[in-house]
Amino acid sequence: MMDTNEIEKRYYTIGEVAVLLDVNTSLVRFWENEFDILKPKRNKKGNRLFSLKDVENLKLIYHLVKERGFTLEGAQKKLRDNKEDTAKNAEVVEKLKMIKQALMDIKREL
Repeated sequence: MMDTNEIEKRYYTIGEVAVLLDVNTSLVRFWENEFDILKPKRNKKGNRLFSLKDVENLKLIYHLVKERGFTLEGAQKKLRDNKEDTAKNAEVVEKLKMIKQALMDIKREL
């Protein structure tokens, strides 16, 4: 997943988003069709350009569907009803993963 310390760009291509989330571009396209909160712009060639807001929303969708096991319908409802809490929970999970990785690195060094 994307590190919030990375230099932020204005728009991300679908390939860049897929790499950030470690998923296939086809999954990103599928989620774009399934979730109304995703509104990528298109360039003159028709390529999708995802804003930082779109990337953050994709991270939330990833968290709900891939990490927490929500169905698409369940994830859509969760985002409609309680997006702020979902975003906070996803942020906590990401920080815990970073802490776990740091602890594992320390353990290897011992």
